[in-house]
Amino acid sequence: MARKTLLKPGERAGLPPAQRFEPKWGRSVGRLEQESQPTPPTNPGLASARLREAMVARLRQQGISDERVLQAMQTVPRHAFVDQALASRAYEDSALPIGHQQTISQPYVVARSLSLARAYLRPTDRSLTRALEVGGGCGYQAAVMALIFDRVVSVERIESLHRIALRNCESAAVGELALANLSLRLGDGLETIPGEDPFDFIVLAAGMASVPEDLLRQLRPGGVLVAPLGNPQRLVVVQRPLEGSLEPRSFPRHSFDDVQFVPILRGVQL
Repeated sequence: MARKTLLKPGERAGLPPAQRFEPKWGRSVGRLEQESQPTPPTNPGLASARLREAMVARLRQQGISDERVLQAMQTVPRHAFVDQALASRAYEDSALPIGHQQTISQPYVVARSLSLARAYLRPTDRSLTRALEVGGGCGYQAAVMALIFDRVVSVERIESLHRIALRNCESAAVGELALANLSLRLGDGLETIPGEDPFDFIVLAAGMASVPEDLLRQLRPGGVLVAPLGNPQRLVVVQRPLEGSLEPRSFPRHSFDDVQFVPILRGVQL
C-alpha cells in the first residue's frame, strides 16, 4: 500500500467467498456472514456521483486518458473502502490509512497503474483477461479492476485486512456493482495460486527491489506486470514477450513515475 507519493501531474452482490488453499497459503477465511457491516457515511453527498466526477476530472488533468479506467474509477465508491471518520477525504488525491500500517492508494496511482497495464497489454488469442493483485488491502483497487478485467484475483496476507476487504465489497454502497468476477484471497501473493494462472496482468501494491522470477512466470505471453521497484522506487512495467525468450530476466521493462510504497512482506499474518 502506498504511504505517500512523489508523483507529478501529467504523467453486484455475488462476491465469492475466500477459497481454501494448500497449507502453505495458511488458513483460509470464509465469508463473514455473522459480522456486522460497516455503517455507510451519513452525509449523502459523500456517496454522490458529483464527488467522483470531480475526482475523474482531476485524473484527466493529471494525464489519465483511458476511458475504461476512468469509468471504473467513476463507478466505484471510494468512500465505502475507508473508515467513516476519513470518508470526507475519500476523493482527495491522497493515500489514506486503513490500519496495520497500510494505506489505500491514492486515486492517481490506481488509475496510472491500470492505464499502464492496458496500454502495454498485447493481444492474444483469448478474449478473457485475467488479473492478479498482490496486496489487496481494503479491496478498493480490486473492485476497480473487476470493472475492467474479466477475472480478478486479489491476495492479501494480513487476515484482518482481508476481512475488511470482504466486508467492504459486500457493503450496501458496493453491493450493486457487478463484482461476481472478483475473488478475494488470504495468502502470500508471491506464491503461485493453484488453478488461476497464467495472468494477463499482475499488479503489486507494495514495493520490491526486483520482481521474483516465479511471479513473472505467471504472466501469459503478451501480459504485463506493474510494480513499484527499486530504490528509489519507480512505477515499472515488465512485459512478457509474445515470442522469444522465456527467461524472466530478459523481459522488457519500462520505467515511469516516482512513487513510494511500503515494502512487500512474505507469509500470512493471522
